[in-house]
Amino acid sequence: MIDFEQLRRWPDVEAPELVAHDATDRLLLDTAREALVAHPEHVTIIGDRYGALTLGAAELVGPHELRVHQDALSGELALAANAERLGSSASWRSLPLDPSLVEGARVVLLQLPRGLDALDEIAELVAAHAHPEVQLVAGGRVKHMTPAMNDVLRRHFGTVSAGLARQKSRLLTASGPRSDAGATASSAGTASTWPRSERHGDLVVVAHGAAFAGSSIDVGTRALLEALALGAPEASHVVDLGCGTGVLAASWALAHPEAHVVATDQSAAAVASARATADASGVGDRVESRRDDAGASLPAGSAGLVLLNPPFHVGATVHAGLAHKLFAAAARLLEPGGELWCVWNSHLGYRSALERTVGPTRQVSRGPKFTVTVSTRR
Repeated sequence: MIDFEQLRRWPDVEAPELVAHDATDRLLLDTAREALVAHPEHVTIIGDRYGALTLGAAELVGPHELRVHQDALSGELALAANAERLGSSASWRSLPLDPSLVEGARVVLLQLPRGLDALDEIAELVAAHAHPEVQLVAGGRVKHMTPAMNDVLRRHFGTVSAGLARQKSRLLTASGPRSDAGATASSAGTASTWPRSERHGDLVVVAHGAAFAGSSIDVGTRALLEALALGAPEASHVVDLGCGTGVLAASWALAHPEAHVVATDQSAAAVASARATADASGVGDRVESRRDDAGASLPAGSAGLVLLNPPFHVGATVHAGLAHKLFAAAARLLEPGGELWCVWNSHLGYRSALERTVGPTRQVSRGPKFTVTVSTRR
């Protein structure tokens, strides 16, 4: 078995309280060992954070290629880096969350997402396209699991069972894809129920299951949009950093017909959602959606304006590390004199960090929950 302690989170945020593996990885591998050995050519792994599941499963399936989906680009990069660090001979192929990922799969290992919509999209896909005798083994930390997860799985599978907790982790095992919930419909050509959309005036928000806030517009983004409407600068090259469903990018493009906007996020679900939001809102020709790690592939000094609604979680942990990484990315992307318009939870007090990292920062609006600031690049 691989030495989990050697795994690292790079390029994700590193901190003593944040680890690259947990007891759920071990429980999944221990429980699915027999199935992995029995069906080594038909294994899919979804939600592997930093490579523990993929590299652990590879030791059980030998030279056979694993199909892997990691929503976060940082997860893909960490998997490759950890494989090199451990000298692993693992063979895997990174795939999007589409039928090619699960076609004919007999074993699917899943690190449970926190959101029920994300779980529903995954379960629907597996039930519709995997082998009729597929076994979906899903695990999570007990404190993040809810009975509603069982209900989601039962919509798509005939049998769902919960295992005993071990080291504060628990597994849900699902089998028997329901013909009325996916397989028969898929064979008949019926489209997936994902992504889903909602109209907000001229803006149509389209969301995959793992995209933050779904097809709604979250309160923080609304606060930033209201501030932008009152005093945003003219800018022809704009970056929506950590774009989510692309609400900020598409809204700016709708209001500024001459602008070109890059919507970038490390989440595959977010980027696919942002692309669909721009297309549905009629601005797909002026909004480029790009999966990237904090805008690393974009040229320095290429933006006159950066829009940012940073997350305050790293995975399930409340942590400011990702926001600070995005502040540094915004500083790199902005041309001198360019502006970062940022909304953040008021209690986090990011203003001093923005001053240090980007430049002079002023407050545009402040409420009990959210603060909007403008930072000018030195």
